[in-house]
Amino acid sequence: MQLLTVRQSASEAPRHRPRRPRRPLRSRGPVRPRGAVRALPALLVAALALTGCSSAGGPSSDARHPEGTVVRVPQDFPSVQKAVDVAREGDTVLVSPGTYQESVRITKPRIVLRGTDRNSVVLDGGVRLVNGVTVTGAGSVVENLTVHGYLANGVLFTGVTDEKLQQRGAGGSAYNPLDTTRFPALQGFRATRVTAYNNGLYGIYAFDARAGIIEDSYASGGADSGVYVGQCKPCDTLVRRNTVERNAVGIEITNASDNLWFLGNRVVGNRVGVTVNSNDLEALAPQHGAVIAGNAVTDNNASDTPEQADGGFGIGIGIGGGTANRVERNLVKGNRSAGVIVTDPPGHPAAGNLVKGNRAEGNGVDLVLASADPGNCFTGNQPATQSPDDLESRAACDAQSRSPLATGRAAPVQAPPGVPFNQVQAPPAQPSLPDPNAPARPATDLPGPVDPDAYPLPATADAVLPH
Repeated sequence: MQLLTVRQSASEAPRHRPRRPRRPLRSRGPVRPRGAVRALPALLVAALALTGCSSAGGPSSDARHPEGTVVRVPQDFPSVQKAVDVAREGDTVLVSPGTYQESVRITKPRIVLRGTDRNSVVLDGGVRLVNGVTVTGAGSVVENLTVHGYLANGVLFTGVTDEKLQQRGAGGSAYNPLDTTRFPALQGFRATRVTAYNNGLYGIYAFDARAGIIEDSYASGGADSGVYVGQCKPCDTLVRRNTVERNAVGIEITNASDNLWFLGNRVVGNRVGVTVNSNDLEALAPQHGAVIAGNAVTDNNASDTPEQADGGFGIGIGIGGGTANRVERNLVKGNRSAGVIVTDPPGHPAAGNLVKGNRAEGNGVDLVLASADPGNCFTGNQPATQSPDDLESRAACDAQSRSPLATGRAAPVQAPPGVPFNQVQAPPAQPSLPDPNAPARPATDLPGPVDPDAYPLPATADAVLPH
């Protein structure tokens, strides 16, 4: 939904080509690139006209539940949706290899949707269906399968239960502020070993959802971002050991606050690596209190990615108006514009952010502070370059007092043309569950104890994803 670019002068600012005209764009400072291709809104409208509800069908009146707690596809029911409709709370829907050209809606609590093989159980939207799997049932799980080719989202976890709003491609009401009274947050969710690629907005999307985990998954070809967590407070959410590459943005965090961890992820070869944002066009601003630690955020300058309308390119980790976030022990390398950049969008000064112990090297500028708030601090990051030049000494975290600095600047870059999301290179096979027949675990009592210190500074981009 929101993305951050470097602070530029008026003459350097990219020409904006808004794809969601209901939101104003800005020409200075952090702006809000969109990853969706230009044709996406028209495709969504056409999809709705053709398909109506994205579900493959409602519950069958004569459907019979099989013995036990496992409902099998296609052995018991020919489609995933029919099996989900018949499943009872706490059941597992176990899907055998095949390509399933349908959208799936999980509205019951504690349903586990699992593939028997991650790479050969494929939900395929055919670039005509809107969402792959939409989960509004508390404590439900999606694991060990692939989802691709959807006009909006691969997997969506949300408390927004209005199907018409979901059909617009996101969890919220057409990107307007969320009505948190009408749509309380989904309580409990998990995505494990999901491959989400070539989807028109987000790969794995948690919106108005809390108490969850996104883990050991892979997302590429997302026209907005690979993994997105937005509009939750407190989020109580852990995003760990995922690989995100060849997306417009690897990981996005917007208006998502408190008890929120991004640990040990591999964020490589996107246009922008990680963004942390606040805005008033959506609910629950300002963003607050995320921990981003032990990640590899490298070489986010990929041209074989969906184009961003607002021009974001070559940024590792960007904080645009976020507050009290911790960015620690990350490898941030080879991002042509900026390694770590902190900026102020209109109305939301970035305040109280700690950038500590990162290895920032080989970026256009390794560390950039473009915020006027003196509460942000930088310590022990091993940068070769920083802007302003005296950033780490004047904004040291152990300083008795800090005064505002001159506005830092990232290296100017020209974003190359992008590619349509459905033409991004398909990923290689990903690790599957060792035993898909093992008893399933609904998403209850999550995320459990979280220890960010267990995720050290990676030595290389491949030295992440600890298990």
